[in-house]
Amino acid sequence: MADRSVAPDTPELRERWGNFAFSAEYEAKAKKAIARYPEGRSKSAVMPLLDLAQRQVGEETDTQGWLPLPVIEYVAGYLDMPVIRVLEVATFYFMYNLVPVGKYHVQVCGTTPCMLRGSDDIIAACKARGMKKGAVSEDGLWTLTEVECMGNCATAPMVQINDDNYEDLTVDRLDAVLDALAKGEQPKTGTQEPGRHTSEPSGGPTTLKEMVTENHDYRGEW
Repeated sequence: MADRSVAPDTPELRERWGNFAFSAEYEAKAKKAIARYPEGRSKSAVMPLLDLAQRQVGEETDTQGWLPLPVIEYVAGYLDMPVIRVLEVATFYFMYNLVPVGKYHVQVCGTTPCMLRGSDDIIAACKARGMKKGAVSEDGLWTLTEVECMGNCATAPMVQINDDNYEDLTVDRLDAVLDALAKGEQPKTGTQEPGRHTSEPSGGPTTLKEMVTENHDYRGEW
């Protein structure tokens, strides 16, 4: 699984990120996030603010984004929180990247349902393209991470790439998704199974068929 260690606090890191601050655009988003919480509870916004900081870093580096220690410290100061409390949040949740990642962060689910449906082949296909777990590929495009269940068991195997899920994958379908991303295109998200829209049974429903078009009352039939 992914290492949750923070990137080393080096002089180079401080030189690059020591003066980090929200841009005007992200400042407005941060204030909007804080406003969702009662007065005096601004610390509750730590998760959205970490996400906003990561996204701004991503825009500045043309990657999915990550959280250098000085950026985490900035969020802590912004919310008047001890740095360790913000660091605890950042290291706990996998939505936050603690080391540099590529432009596309390919997170492959390796939990049992996905494994039984071929996630090992999906990981092998990623490695065949030069990806290595926890590292940025030489072209700067990819970072590969194996993660635990992301809740798409009915459409396994699946990967999450940045903010999007791609499900019902085969090696060929994954290659098509990655090829499109590498070209700067946006591939279809969600299930890649032809004719399937979400997680409904392949080939259509076999029970409760009347519920497809209306809220059918089955009680009289029980």
